[in-house]
Amino acid sequence: MGARTSNRKRDDECLSLNRSYSSFRSPDFHVSKKPKFSTMSSDRPVVSSNSTVARLSRYPEETSQLRREVHGPCRLLKFGLSRSFHRFWESKNSELSEQDEVRNILSYNYQIAKSRAIGSLRSFPKDIIELDSDSQTERDASGDSKNEDDVEVIEDDKQDQRPRAVDTVEELDAKIMNVHQPSSPSVVVDLTNDNSKVESTEKMLGALSLDRDLSSVSAYKKLLQNVEKRTSRLKCLDFEIELNEKRRSILQSQTPKKKPLDEIPQELFTPLTKEEEAEVERALSTNRRRVLVAHENSNIEITGETLQCLRPGAWLNDEVINLYLELLKERERREPEKYLKCHFFNTFFYKKLNGRNGYDYRSVKRWTSQRKLKYELIDCDKIFVPIHREIHWCLAVINKKEKKFQYLDSLKGMDSHVLKTLARYFVDEVKDKSGKDIDVSSWAQEFVEDLPEQENGFDCGMFMIKYADFYSRGLNLCFKQEHMPYFRLRTAKEILKLRAN
Repeated sequence: MGARTSNRKRDDECLSLNRSYSSFRSPDFHVSKKPKFSTMSSDRPVVSSNSTVARLSRYPEETSQLRREVHGPCRLLKFGLSRSFHRFWESKNSELSEQDEVRNILSYNYQIAKSRAIGSLRSFPKDIIELDSDSQTERDASGDSKNEDDVEVIEDDKQDQRPRAVDTVEELDAKIMNVHQPSSPSVVVDLTNDNSKVESTEKMLGALSLDRDLSSVSAYKKLLQNVEKRTSRLKCLDFEIELNEKRRSILQSQTPKKKPLDEIPQELFTPLTKEEEAEVERALSTNRRRVLVAHENSNIEITGETLQCLRPGAWLNDEVINLYLELLKERERREPEKYLKCHFFNTFFYKKLNGRNGYDYRSVKRWTSQRKLKYELIDCDKIFVPIHREIHWCLAVINKKEKKFQYLDSLKGMDSHVLKTLARYFVDEVKDKSGKDIDVSSWAQEFVEDLPEQENGFDCGMFMIKYADFYSRGLNLCFKQEHMPYFRLRTAKEILKLRAN
């Protein structure tokens, strides 16, 4: 029989994964991947080279010399660390030497002693502070010379104590404030077992601050220098304050004072009679197409629908405003000695003057002809111009009597463009009608602030016509928002009668 090629059969021990081989650990160990030939007896079974056992025996698994630890998440206990950590800590503690244990004990004792020492220092009681005058006198008599900043402490040999003077914040503040007072040149502290005598904070500060008088003087000098630097500025400020006060007093003297309500004519707030109230109520409830009154000079007709704007909460329309201003002009003509000489433009004047292309004097040039007015604007004391701001009524006044252009808005609005336009118009009007050149550059532009204010969104028209009413009388504006319902009824009555009171 010839030799048969086959892998060497290995026993069961060779297939065991837990078996360790000494030859594997040697550095000369080498695993050969070539099959080995051996003569086998015919009694042994032949193992196929393709079987799993043959492949495992051909490439045996090599075990490492040191087992690698498995790193994975460890389960923590509910109260404390994991069991693996405790086992690790116990193994580490077992490896500590006796020298390490002794060193740990000494450091632990040192920390305990340190904490106790710090605690005892913090809990020292407040010592009674006294100055041993007898010992101080004896030392002065014996001729011992001490410097001011030398402090001699006599301690008890039997007991080593550390005295500490504890003062409150108030005591320290009081002592620091009195540091300029003279103190004794030398300070002696006597410490005994029962009564510890320590120098006070005041004496200590006095002894340590040798140049306290000089430092206080230098501080005062610095303060004086700072004050002297500001003296010139303070003088300038005093002069400006005095000048502004004088200007304020002059302006207050020129501003007309408001008359008390007792001095205002009662006819301005005379209530309507029952017959007048009934007449106004019938006019407001009549047919809206019915013409109630017609004014001949202005060709204005008031219908029932037009008069509805005088109901509470309604906005005034152009017909009612223009007719009321015409009635104010007629009132002045009836009693010229009682009212100022005024001119009242209608609500369309400013729209024409300030057209789409800007200022246009030619469009209103014929509105004030001598034939129509029988007077010139330069002869009037005040000229009233209604201003319509889309949904809001304002009043502008050319006040020739006081040489100013005024703007009155019940909502405290301001529009300098209106005043500039009226100033230009007045110059052109005087030049065209009388041939005179008038200079209005020195006239003031005033946005009247001290006036009755509107407190709703529909009474702006009533405020505007009452501004003109009171100013044409030469009175201050002494009405309020609460008078608006009464003024609506009164205006309706005056329009129905075509007579302003």
